[in-house]
Amino acid sequence: MAHTLSDHQNPLPVAQATVLALPPTSQTQVSRWTALDSLLCGAFAGAVAKTVIAPLDRTKIIFQGALISSLTQHIIYPQEAFRLIYCTYMKDGLLGLWRGNSATMVRVMPYAAIQFCSHEQYKKHLGGYYGYQGKALPPVPRLLAGSLAGTTAAMMAVTAKEMYSNIMHVFVRISQEEGVRTLYRGFTPTILGVIPYAGITFFTYETLKKLHTEKTKRSHPYPYERLAFGACAGLIGQSASYPLDVVRRRMQTAGVTGSSYVTVLGTMREIITREGVVHGLYKGLSMNWVKGPIAVGISFTTFDITHSLLFKLHQMSYFTH
Repeated sequence: MAHTLSDHQNPLPVAQATVLALPPTSQTQVSRWTALDSLLCGAFAGAVAKTVIAPLDRTKIIFQGALISSLTQHIIYPQEAFRLIYCTYMKDGLLGLWRGNSATMVRVMPYAAIQFCSHEQYKKHLGGYYGYQGKALPPVPRLLAGSLAGTTAAMMAVTAKEMYSNIMHVFVRISQEEGVRTLYRGFTPTILGVIPYAGITFFTYETLKKLHTEKTKRSHPYPYERLAFGACAGLIGQSASYPLDVVRRRMQTAGVTGSSYVTVLGTMREIITREGVVHGLYKGLSMNWVKGPIAVGISFTTFDITHSLLFKLHQMSYFTH
């Protein structure tokens, strides 16, 4: 993105500095689009990121969901994942690497839209509460905003996610034989996992942007800098919450695989007993170290750029009318 001299001189974010220059009426009109813009940009960011890493994500799920009796008892290294990707390509062709991606979009786009939009709103309200309106939040509110955003998205999207991540006849069978409660199996570890993941991820990204602005005096990082900040955020966030992600997947697939995973602690204890800490709770983590930073970096960068672009388009339309 091109940067003018004023970008280097002004410590405020670009969008914020522009708003201050608008007439009162136009400023109010532009602000009305904030929530809708965040929803649209969040959905688009989630779709782009998920599509880019779809082959890696599909591979990780295969490894992570493997039972101890399978061929993936040992730690999964990146070269093994890429070997599986290559075999899939040779067998099913290039499009086979994105099989099921359109169905994934059904749950990813609403989730990302809610998460990014709620994060913007939580930042706004926490900034007003702590007296940092229009400024970077201090560390604790910054961490809280990310955790609340992740929790909000998880709670609002969990039902749709369960419905679309299973084959319809499996959904009907589980509902009839085991009850609707089974469909929410894994909800608790999802919430427990998303609190540190979203909190740490958003916190790291926002912190790196703040430090960047303070050091360079540029209010808008370049796209490649945003990608680097997002990559660091994704690496740290996913590493911290990965064990609960494994527990969540085991509990969610228990009804299909016939396993006896019921509670969070019980599932974690059984995984450690049967497979060990590293081979069990961190199975497939190396795969996440490859795809996680890419996904988070792309999603944050896409959101920031598209959100800034939409704001400028709104601004131009009000000036031309």
